Amino acid sequence: MPNSAPHAIHEPSAMVAALRGLRNHCPRCDHKPLFARYLKPVERCACCGQDWTLHQADDFPAYIAIFISGHLLAPVLIAAGSRELLPMGWLALIAVVGALLLTIVMLQPAKGAVIALQYHWKMHGFDPASREADPRSD
Repeated sequence: MPNSAPHAIHEPSAMVAALRGLRNHCPRCDHKPLFARYLKPVERCACCGQDWTLHQADDFPAYIAIFISGHLLAPVLIAAGSRELLPMGWLALIAVVGALLLTIVMLQPAKGAVIALQYHWKMHGFDPASREADPRSD
């Protein structure tokens, strides 16, 4: 019978953990879902019991999503604008709608990857030693 103790779970590499977070899976055990709602992670993983309320992703996932969407849209808009394929009003509409959609679509995967990397690198509350030394953890 397999050992189901929390210490029996093999810790994934940073890349594996980030890819699991991108896919809305638990970075520790690959169980789905990592998020209970769009951007709110589950309190604990249903499979391994890892506490996901310890993360401090803050605004970093939004910066990542905006950065990527800008780099995806810029070449398209530059190419269409330089060849005068569309009127400027249509280009502006495509830019605004495209930026909004791309950012919204990429926000949850970016947050999942940030949470996974924080877990892997034992940042914030994910380091058991820092939780024992922190008097605020009561």
